[in-house]
Amino acid sequence: MSLAVYELAVAPFVEFGFMRRALVGCLALALSSGPIGLFLVMRRMSLMGDAMSHAVLPGAAAGFMVAGLSLPAMSLGGFAAGVTVAVLAGLATRYTGLKEDASFAAFYLLSLALGVLMVSRSGSNVDLMHLLFGSVLAVDNAALVLVAGVCSVTLLTLALIYRPLLLESLDPVFLQAVGGRGGLWHTLFLFLVVLNLVAGFQALGTLMAVGLMMLPAITARLWSSSVGGMLAVAVGVAFACGAGGLLLSYHLELPSGPSIILLAGLAYLLSLIIAPVGGALPRYLRARHLEL
Repeated sequence: MSLAVYELAVAPFVEFGFMRRALVGCLALALSSGPIGLFLVMRRMSLMGDAMSHAVLPGAAAGFMVAGLSLPAMSLGGFAAGVTVAVLAGLATRYTGLKEDASFAAFYLLSLALGVLMVSRSGSNVDLMHLLFGSVLAVDNAALVLVAGVCSVTLLTLALIYRPLLLESLDPVFLQAVGGRGGLWHTLFLFLVVLNLVAGFQALGTLMAVGLMMLPAITARLWSSSVGGMLAVAVGVAFACGAGGLLLSYHLELPSGPSIILLAGLAYLLSLIIAPVGGALPRYLRARHLEL
């Protein structure tokens, strides 16, 4: 039994360097994307994370057109495009009658269409699939350094701005009343969102990167009522789904990115039923207990 477990769950990471790099990349993405996704959920900006993931695509496509599948070029282009969309959406919200979610939706659709056209005109379908869906099993040392660097920057920045960012997420009116510069923390947070999506798109693609950011965070809300507990659950679920998705990909010869996101989705669906804080079954049992 123990030998079978070793062959299924441990041996691939021991025997193959690309599996070890992928596992470390998933750990770094879980540590940084989990907290970012949770703050997006608490700020009711879940769909904006999806919008920002699409906003990265034209910049990555521009980097690809200039330098091919070059990590520095695509990362720099993706970061510039994401920041540009965030700034433009913020300006549109401030100087027009549109709400922030509507502005992000409009710009992300424009970015997605532009990015797909750019890649399809200058590359093959394989190149387009790489940008859209990535391949965590193809993560090399340069990509691993990028993901680890973004993870370090994210965790250090969150540690510095945690209290005002949390207050701005839960009670922005109070923060504004005490002169807490909520706009500054909001802007810094959007920069962190873009950074993590840029780090994730090389491994998971622009369409999948947001999945590892949002699904574990949404799942965490069902398992804990404290912010610390939700952070721990989000990171744990993200890493477990990353490792499990890699093993599924290895043993069943499935695409790694979709396998990871599918596991995260299954964890969310299971949590909807059994999670102690927000799951349907515990809520039903508590209601029955009160009726009796």
